[in-house]
Amino acid sequence: MSTTTCQVVGFLLSILGLTGCIASTVMDMWSTQDLYDNPVTAVFQYEGLWRSCVRQSSGFTECRPYFTILGLPAMLQAVRALMVVGIVLGAIGVLVSIFALKCIRIGSMEDSAKAKMTLTSGIMFIIAGLCAIAGVSVFANMLVTNFWMSTAGMYTGLGGMVQTVQTRYTFGSALFVGWVAGGLTLIGGVMMCIACRGLVPEETNYKAVSYHASGHNVAYKSGGFKASTGFGPNTKNKRIYDGGAHTEDEVQSHPSKYDYV
Repeated sequence: MSTTTCQVVGFLLSILGLTGCIASTVMDMWSTQDLYDNPVTAVFQYEGLWRSCVRQSSGFTECRPYFTILGLPAMLQAVRALMVVGIVLGAIGVLVSIFALKCIRIGSMEDSAKAKMTLTSGIMFIIAGLCAIAGVSVFANMLVTNFWMSTAGMYTGLGGMVQTVQTRYTFGSALFVGWVAGGLTLIGGVMMCIACRGLVPEETNYKAVSYHASGHNVAYKSGGFKASTGFGPNTKNKRIYDGGAHTEDEVQSHPSKYDYV
C-alpha cells in the first residue's frame, strides 16, 4: 500500500470513528431495561450519559435531563470526561491531518513538515480511540456489576422463594456504537503513524573524494596544462603562455624578432 493510500484510508477511518464517538456520546440508550423476566410491560426505561427516558406502550416518550452533577455516580462522570476528551482530541487530529495530507499542497510546505503533522494527528487519533473504548468499557463494567447485584437482591425472604420487583439494566446500543467507533479511530491513527514513515525524506550521504596530482609542478591554464613530476635528471622547468604550455627548449628554438634588437 502506497503512502498516500495509507494516509487517506487512515484519515477516512478516523473521521468515521470520530463521528461514531459523537453519536455514541449523545445517544440515550447506554443502558436499557432488561425485559428477560418481564417481556410484556407498559413502560420501557433507558438511560444515557445526559438524561434518562421512559417510553410508554402508547408510543409517548418522556426524557428528563440530569439536573445535578455532584449527585451523579463518579463512574458516570468519568465516562463523560473520557468521551468528551476523546472527541476533542479527535477533532483536533482531523484539523491537523487535513493540512498533513500528501495529496493537498499548501504553499511551499515540505514533506518533513507533513510527516510531523501526520504523526501528531495519528497519535491524537490513537489517544481518542483509547479514550472512547475505555469510557464505554467502564460503563459496561458498571452495568454488569449493578445487574448481578440487582439479581442477587431480587430473591429475598422464605429462602429465596419470594421475588421482588426490581428494574435491571443491560447493554444499550450506544455501547456497541462506541466500541466500534473507538476501534475505527484507533486503527485510523495507527495507519496515519505508518504513513508518516513514507513521508519522511530519505537522507542521502555524499562521500567526499579528494583528488591529488601525482606531481609537484602542475600548471593549469584555460588553453591546457602539462604536468611535471619533478623526478628524473632531464626534467626541465616549464612556462605557461597564452594558448598552451611550452618548455624552455621550445621557446628558444623559435627566436622572435625581439631577439635581434
